[in-house]
Amino acid sequence: MNTPFAIAPPIEPMLAKPAAHLPASGAFLYEPKWDGFRALVYRSGADVYIQSRDLRPLDRYFPELHEALRALPDLSVVDGEIVIATSHGLDFDALQLRLHPAASRVSKLAADTPASFVAFDLLALGGRDIRARPQAERRARLEEALAGATAPIHLTPLTRDPAVARAWLAEFEGAGLDGVVVKPAGAPYQPGKRAMLKVKHARTADCVVAGFRWHKEGRGRLVGSLLLGLYDGKERLHHVGVTSSFTMAARRSLAIELEGLRKDAMKAHPWKDWAGAAGKAARMPGGRSRWSAGKDLSWEPLRIERVCEVKYDHMQGDRFRHAATFLRWRPDKPPSACRYDQLEITTSFELSKVFAAVRAR
Repeated sequence: MNTPFAIAPPIEPMLAKPAAHLPASGAFLYEPKWDGFRALVYRSGADVYIQSRDLRPLDRYFPELHEALRALPDLSVVDGEIVIATSHGLDFDALQLRLHPAASRVSKLAADTPASFVAFDLLALGGRDIRARPQAERRARLEEALAGATAPIHLTPLTRDPAVARAWLAEFEGAGLDGVVVKPAGAPYQPGKRAMLKVKHARTADCVVAGFRWHKEGRGRLVGSLLLGLYDGKERLHHVGVTSSFTMAARRSLAIELEGLRKDAMKAHPWKDWAGAAGKAARMPGGRSRWSAGKDLSWEPLRIERVCEVKYDHMQGDRFRHAATFLRWRPDKPPSACRYDQLEITTSFELSKVFAAVRAR
């Protein structure tokens, strides 16, 4: 990177804090929340640098985007999201596969499942730092800067109408999007600050508690996360995710509370053969992958007796996209009642219609 950028990387991206509902009033800009890899793109002459949310370079994982991003304005910094769009919507699993150490594998995946960049904020233009300018002004300049953009570069849709935002919240999930982001129209860009709101769907599910992992700071004393399961139509228990939203006091209490369920738990456990079955009949806990290297994924089985209710935002395939939030124990429910058919079915929505909504106001 011999050519100086308008702003020297890295820059902490501006973040959003969760909200249960869209604001009832106020001057806000509403955008869809994309489910991909957050990326800040710096362009200066022939140089392009892609920075991740955790301030690391992403360039090597998305070689197909490097040339395309040279179409961004010179001496600009653009905030956005890297996504992989398919005929079935966004594919986060395919995106994760890009985090591979072998360049040859990354190149093959780039050809098979090319990524796109969705722009939603502008931090610098023409060599000038505009982070102090209001959000609405930055958006207007971004629209002008990307007026001639073509795939794989996209401008995220925007509306000032909360009724349209509510419709997006209901419809766009079917294309794999993750909710709605709410931005104060007059606010500057605030690196590292949770200066925006994100509104997601909140759903609940009753899940089997089939095991747990110890907390890194207290093996044998503190529970780190509970392993959740749901039964399919063939009575197979699938590992669907974890819940880890506990205080340290609760982690200590859980270790005591679950101790009685550990005795002889593996004898008839539905996941006892997980090492040989991983990736086949069911999702099993503890399996290692290339992006979990170095993490302790060992787990402790529990007898299949406990049920808990958790809150989740949405499913990706047959598992929770994000860690679920523990709500309460359900002693009134048998584990056999924890099935996939309790989950809300999301109506599919064409991703092309999301991009077509760019000019919605």
